[in-house]
Amino acid sequence: MSILSPDTLAALEQQAIELPSWAFGNSGTRFKVFGTPGTPRDPFEKISDAAQVHKYTALAPSVALHIPWDMCDFAALRTHAEDLGVALGTINSNTFQDDDYKYGALTHEDSAIRRKAIDHHLACIDVMDATGSRDLKIWLAEGSNYPGQADLRGRQDRLQESLQTIYARLGDDQRLVLEYKFFEPAFYHTDVPDWGTSYAQVASLGDKAMVCLDTGHHAPGTNIEFIVMQLLRLGKLGSFDFNSRFYADDDLIVGAADPFQLFRILFEVVRGGGLNNPDVAFMLDQCHNVEDKIPGQIRSVLNVQEMTARALLVDRNALTQAQKSGDVLAANAVFMDAFYTDVRPALAEWRESRGLAADPMKAFAESGHLARIAADRVGGVQAGWGA
Repeated sequence: MSILSPDTLAALEQQAIELPSWAFGNSGTRFKVFGTPGTPRDPFEKISDAAQVHKYTALAPSVALHIPWDMCDFAALRTHAEDLGVALGTINSNTFQDDDYKYGALTHEDSAIRRKAIDHHLACIDVMDATGSRDLKIWLAEGSNYPGQADLRGRQDRLQESLQTIYARLGDDQRLVLEYKFFEPAFYHTDVPDWGTSYAQVASLGDKAMVCLDTGHHAPGTNIEFIVMQLLRLGKLGSFDFNSRFYADDDLIVGAADPFQLFRILFEVVRGGGLNNPDVAFMLDQCHNVEDKIPGQIRSVLNVQEMTARALLVDRNALTQAQKSGDVLAANAVFMDAFYTDVRPALAEWRESRGLAADPMKAFAESGHLARIAADRVGGVQAGWGA
């Protein structure tokens, strides 16, 4: 008999994790971008690679795009995605690779530069209209490096004004999700450094504005699951960017550095009603610097699935009883028992019952797909950081 109940399996069957198009391009450290045979040369090949992840896992039915990195004929791209059994998802804006934005974009002192940044986001909403995407995700690389360099309050006021203009352009079924990051590339202050700032900004906009939580964008030691709980409690957790970090914003495979943290986060998602909730989008935001891209994404979505299964194993009744009675060790034991349960054999058996490979990583490796795309994708310019 499986350790995973029918209710747990039903919840897992609904799970969907959006893939980032840029994860399939070349990336690297701050010192070099490394090329790999078979890397996509355009958005169409990125979508084709993403579809391989969904083929072997049934976990990744949509792909996020980055503008302008993925500029193309979006009607044709949408058809291409649908033909491969996936959809186009979140549209990510980019105001961090233009010389005009050296001292800010949506927060800039110069109204002409702010207008340029706003217009870029309005163009992203046009892309959303063409792709059928719901979410516009905004991450801002804005801030300052030295005390006195910038008017901290003035920048918050200008950010709110800019976001209001963008928000007003959203369609009835579209959303704005504002990501935060506590440092880099600005080091003295960042304009949206934490969940509280993001929440304050989106709460002033309206019901269609939400917070995006990137698991790698926190100071060391931050209790991320507390933030997850609070945003779910406030009804403002719009999406996740799942990745893993050892030191800074490392963008590594989710769960690689601290699988127990991922488990704790997903428990709060389950506890707070965020699992398979259409208002809480799961997405990866990772860069595969040394590993192959497609299997790196397969491993990532499987890690999220495995920790979700463990989170669903937590005996909520026993946990509540221990908490109410003040039995600290019993409450912790309930958590640890679920975390230490090896769900992989049960998940492998369940995949086979659904017509999937028991081991998606092995099945993909044996498919020969990487060798085929390496042979087919000769010539042209490989996609990479900034493309």
